Amino acid sequence: MRKTLLAASALAASLAAVIAPPALITPALATPAPARSGKGPAVTFALIGDTPYGDDQRARFPALVDAINSDTDVRFVLHAGDVKNGSSTCDDARFADLAGLFGTFADPFVLTPGDNEWTDCHRTAAGGYLPTERLDAVRRVFYPVAGRTLGRHPMPVLSQAADRRHRDYRENVLFTKGRVVFSTVHVVGSENDLQPWSDLPGGDRPELRTAEFEARRSAALDWIDTTFDRARRTHAPGVLLMMQAEPVQSPGFADIRARLVAQARAYGKPVLLVHGDEHVYEVEPGYAGVPNLTRLETFGSTASQWLRVTADPRTPSVFSWQPQTVPGA
Repeated sequence: MRKTLLAASALAASLAAVIAPPALITPALATPAPARSGKGPAVTFALIGDTPYGDDQRARFPALVDAINSDTDVRFVLHAGDVKNGSSTCDDARFADLAGLFGTFADPFVLTPGDNEWTDCHRTAAGGYLPTERLDAVRRVFYPVAGRTLGRHPMPVLSQAADRRHRDYRENVLFTKGRVVFSTVHVVGSENDLQPWSDLPGGDRPELRTAEFEARRSAALDWIDTTFDRARRTHAPGVLLMMQAEPVQSPGFADIRARLVAQARAYGKPVLLVHGDEHVYEVEPGYAGVPNLTRLETFGSTASQWLRVTADPRTPSVFSWQPQTVPGA
């Protein structure tokens, strides 16, 4: 399967203009721009998400790690969230095992949280945890040092925890590679935590849940602004934003979507929105009516497929990618 991104084109004259979104481009019809390897300003990285999804994929995951580690051009690994499925337990032992597994990647490992790691942990099958308590655990286990990734060779990143207004949000990080700005924004499924925690003993806790949502939304909006401010200030040729859930037009995502659309439109250069959650590899150029904004959903619920992505400022579209399959899978 192959994909290609549209080159950045002229900006619309008004944010109020209503542009019908284009149809999705299916993998069979898409063809990527040729990736450049090795030397020069291009940077290549691995993109995965929604994995390992259950015990079987946990057992197969080391082969995925080996496949990515063996690619000498890969410089870091991005994970778009959901490190477990929604029906497996959210206990500390599982988190520690997964963090250790991610630490076997030779290159820096960058994770944005998914809903299965915390907001869905109220489910009986997942252990009936209070989601905010599990969010604290996610930060403690998967982000032990703010501003530093996992992986055998971690790299420093700018963490939003450095901003005392949003000091809890160590998972929102930003870094530059190949002059391109990369950013993770904590936006998750389950309507971005607006869905009730209905399986909790005693029922949902709407005040606590809503307060969590509002604080994280505020941090996300500020981080999107910070990302594009950095890109403009450094004259970056492109921006990649990664979040777990697609910011669709619904209450949990409306403000995030509007801010992303406005900033991408004003920026004018290629912007790649990367996400997971739906477990379907697909591409949507001209996302939300913005010619220079492309949505890329990575493979999910698999430990045998990944995307090999290259950011090359020498190409008009900056971003290109090729699907990969783990040998023997």
